[in-house]
Amino acid sequence: MKEKKKMGLGLKILLGMVLGIVVGAIMWAVLGVDRANEIATSYIKPFGDIFVNLLKYIVVPLVLLSIMDGVISMGDIGKVGKIGWKTVVYFLCTTAIACVIGLVVANLFKGSFRVLEMAEDAAYEAKTANIVDTIKGIFPSNFIDPLLQSSMLQIIVISLFFGCGILVAGEKGKPAANVVMSFNEVTQKVMSFILAVSPIGVFCLMTWVVSNQGPKILGDLGLVLLAAYIGYIIHVVLVYSLSVKVFAKMSPIKFFKGVLPAAVFAFTSTSSVASLPVSKECCDEMGVENDISSFVLPLGATINMDGTAIYQCVAAIFLAKCIGVDLTMGQMVTIVVTATLASIGTAGTSGAGMIMLAMVLDAVGIDPTYIGLIYGVDRLFDMGRTSLNVIGDASCAICVNYWEGNAKKAAAKKA
Repeated sequence: MKEKKKMGLGLKILLGMVLGIVVGAIMWAVLGVDRANEIATSYIKPFGDIFVNLLKYIVVPLVLLSIMDGVISMGDIGKVGKIGWKTVVYFLCTTAIACVIGLVVANLFKGSFRVLEMAEDAAYEAKTANIVDTIKGIFPSNFIDPLLQSSMLQIIVISLFFGCGILVAGEKGKPAANVVMSFNEVTQKVMSFILAVSPIGVFCLMTWVVSNQGPKILGDLGLVLLAAYIGYIIHVVLVYSLSVKVFAKMSPIKFFKGVLPAAVFAFTSTSSVASLPVSKECCDEMGVENDISSFVLPLGATINMDGTAIYQCVAAIFLAKCIGVDLTMGQMVTIVVTATLASIGTAGTSGAGMIMLAMVLDAVGIDPTYIGLIYGVDRLFDMGRTSLNVIGDASCAICVNYWEGNAKKAAAKKA
């Protein structure tokens, strides 16, 4: 008798999302927006919040230990540097391309953008940060604060320093290496427990989003959303398909099928960092070496913001049009440069793109207060851009894994 094939995690997550959309739409249609939103917010969303809290709980030890374990597993300080610069260059290039795509799409839609009035309940207090402060903030002044505040860039720096320190220490560092690898294995097991309930979390979050937003998708901001999502799709089809095909010799269909669970989860959670456990599992199943995925994915969750870059460019053109300003070519170049560099300092958490957008608007002389025009539906932008960011992280891991595999083969031939 044949054993029944178990439903995979990706299919379960996708099913949870679809059911969430259906239930949310039924609630909105039957109960009306206010009542549906009240019920979803009070009785359904809390279970989704519990799931997201569990993910946030595991993310800090996961990032800290997985990067240290990844560095230790490489066994060579030179290899850490090689993988590091390849990863950063890949992300900066794809982010710059994302900015160009965003500007092109936004300019095609510019003639259709309407001037909107700032809604009182959509007010946004802009928080800007300059590049120097961002770079300075990467380096922690102590060990504990970054862990308590979930400051991902600083946690990555801590992990790299300690991982490299253990490697350089040689024999004396082996006990510390064994402790790190042991704790990392425990963290991976805890992560698997949390992932087991992810379809329920996705269902609850998606039900809340649909019942809460209702017809807003079809309102005045629908065109801006459409422009952003067209940019997201173009970037996925052109950049990521070509990347995995040209650089990693992998079928784009195989890649997208493999990364689907992470993309769906990112779409509902709107957090690249919270999506790390799912991304890691997807990359492992696609054959990425553990040391590479453990290093590239946490780094990508922090510095790879392709979806956010497209969103910023579309939003900047839209907001400029709203206040009657036509951006010059020089200002558009400034947007590309600022958005690409600012992506390095944007935390991979839900809503962090708003702070990054304030930085970009400030760079081209637009009052960041106008972010309030789109703040009310930022969640809808955030779902798509986070999903794109996570797909980008996986594409980089696939490419770096292939490059390192070729390097090993070349070294073996020389030997």
